[in-house]
Amino acid sequence: MADKIKLTVAVLLVLAGIAGFYQFMNEALLYRVLGLLAVLGVAVAVAATSQPGLNAWNFGRSAVLEARKSVWPSRRETTQTTLMVVVMVTIIGIVLWLFDMFLLWAVKLITGQGG
Repeated sequence: MADKIKLTVAVLLVLAGIAGFYQFMNEALLYRVLGLLAVLGVAVAVAATSQPGLNAWNFGRSAVLEARKSVWPSRRETTQTTLMVVVMVTIIGIVLWLFDMFLLWAVKLITGQGG
């Protein structure tokens, strides 16, 4: 029950921050954005104290750890892969263009609109 209350308070804080952002239209945009960010920070802090918030935080931490374990390709491998993609896209584009030209010729021949 306490988690539901915390999450409800967090949602209400976000809604109040958004409403305040528009309520103070006469103030400078910088102050309104900073105020909104402050309210969002408090809402995240409140939500993080609930069990779903802790689960989300732990999931994010484990995702970062898994990303650090990844083996990223070298610059040379990335360049070679990019060039292969560009070459294959060009080849497929030319093949599709030729196929389209053939179909256009065939349709014109069948309909009697061309030679």
